[in-house]
Amino acid sequence: MARPRTITDERILAAVAAVIDRRGPEFTVADVAAEAGVSVGAVAKRFGSKSGLLQALTRAGTEEVTRRMREAGTVREALLTWFDRLADPVVATNNLAQLGVDLIDPELRALLARHYAVLESELETLCAAEDLPPNAARVLAALVYGTAMDWSVRPRGELVKRMTEDIDLVLKGMR
Repeated sequence: MARPRTITDERILAAVAAVIDRRGPEFTVADVAAEAGVSVGAVAKRFGSKSGLLQALTRAGTEEVTRRMREAGTVREALLTWFDRLADPVVATNNLAQLGVDLIDPELRALLARHYAVLESELETLCAAEDLPPNAARVLAALVYGTAMDWSVRPRGELVKRMTEDIDLVLKGMR
């Protein structure tokens, strides 16, 4: 009979996120195992590889952000859930660097495309409920991605404050 798991996948995926926040794409499976308090073998057995960890993290991230968007209930608040954990410039830069590496891997790129499509679909629903014009979701998504990218490269002030100002300005024009 197999031993029951005492370490959850969620704990390991939280460790992946924490290690990426600190190290960016230079992280290793050993870094994740140390962060999670498990053996490298346990991580490898469950996720197979660094790519497997990143794929699982992307899937979990899609589910998490979708849930948070639905709980937010408004376009403005939903958009603010996308990057609210990237309040520190180093964390933002490390995650942006990881994104660059992810785009090279065809499987991760496909998962990211799905991630963006799911978020935009949720945003379309919220935009329709607020009677925003057609394509508002696409424009607002591009705004938030651009703001996050710009702030990652040139951090001035707080990201959430900057994002709130940008979103409010564009929403005012759309209404």
